[in-house]
Amino acid sequence: MQVEALAIRLRPRSPLEAADFGVRLCQSAARSVSGCYALAAVPVVLLAVASFSYASWLPGLVIWWLKPWLDQSILFALSRAAFGQTTSPGDLWRAQRQVWWRQLAFTLTVRRLSPWRSLTQPVYGLEGLSIRRAHGRVRQIRRRVASQALLVTHAFSIAETAITVALISLVFWLAPSGLAPSFEQLFGGDDAGALALLINWAYPVAALFIEPFYVAAGFAMYLNRRVELEAWDIEQEFRRAFAE
Repeated sequence: MQVEALAIRLRPRSPLEAADFGVRLCQSAARSVSGCYALAAVPVVLLAVASFSYASWLPGLVIWWLKPWLDQSILFALSRAAFGQTTSPGDLWRAQRQVWWRQLAFTLTVRRLSPWRSLTQPVYGLEGLSIRRAHGRVRQIRRRVASQALLVTHAFSIAETAITVALISLVFWLAPSGLAPSFEQLFGGDDAGALALLINWAYPVAALFIEPFYVAAGFAMYLNRRVELEAWDIEQEFRRAFAE
């Protein structure tokens, strides 16, 4: 990686401070991230919609299972944003073989079940290592920050749950007086109409909204770990000083 080309200012941060920095990076690169994310998310959402006719709970499972695949597109845009580059859906489309299809089976199995996925996925997605070589690299990146990465995953899971509950609560908040459904209707009823649709789509909507920020938090923690391991911040400062 060409450290001198980075558009962000590196310095040692605590893991959770780095996660916060990642969220702000995601906000600053929102246009690039949203365009690439939409390109990947549209077919996933269509697949989830199609699965609804088989079982009402399948859309949530489809979104949950394919999160690591969606993350690759988000990470692609964020990695370019770190170098000050904007990314269009066309850029992602041209790089789809590397971003979407490389190590696909591993992405949807082992990485899907990783509790610190956002921290370690840049190793697989950006460093270009084979799965075997990446295993040792992942252990190195994860060392000393595994618990914080797990905490970040837990925090974003709580955020997903909170948004899901908030969306379901709209049924009670917006229902006309006297027409709000009972809890039995909400969670145990046989109604397959708008009520069931809202309940079963609340989680997918929340997950799709939260995911870019989760990926960005892990990406910034990864960069911070590289600063610790390879003194990127010192190299960057030296290059800036001599450039002047």
